[in-house]
Amino acid sequence: MIRVGIGYDSHRFTEGRPLVLGGVRIPQSHGLAGHSDADAVAHALTDAILGAAGAGDIGRLFPDTDPRWRDADSMDLLARAHDTVRARGYACLQADLTIIAEQPKLAAHVDGMADNLARRLGLGPGRVSVKAKTNEGMGFIGRGEGLAVIAVATVEAR
Repeated sequence: MIRVGIGYDSHRFTEGRPLVLGGVRIPQSHGLAGHSDADAVAHALTDAILGAAGAGDIGRLFPDTDPRWRDADSMDLLARAHDTVRARGYACLQADLTIIAEQPKLAAHVDGMADNLARRLGLGPGRVSVKAKTNEGMGFIGRGEGLAVIAVATVEAR
């Protein structure tokens, strides 16, 4: 049986933190606010694979009320979530993600993000796709206040 999950995450920009997306450090004057490293790409994909396996969500597995996850590497959280999915008898087959941000421009970084995500999930080349889009100046994203990520993942029962 193949199942599909959708993940979404958004974070505000903040001064004094690095911008990390999909495990790639992006040269930028500001990062994302959050309890962990606030890697919205990893967070959205984590929710997508957990949802596909019926295994809850990132907030349930790694609550922001738990000091263990303060400044945690979100790529490690993704790997832990994938372990949870595998323990439930599922394997991730592929993932597709869209980052929505006015700034910074991300086209030069999406391949690195896709490679990092695929490696963490044990997937081969071409199994993870990452795209970047703008919000055409609309809303909180258009005003440069933050960014959002949408992820879709498919898992297969083993």
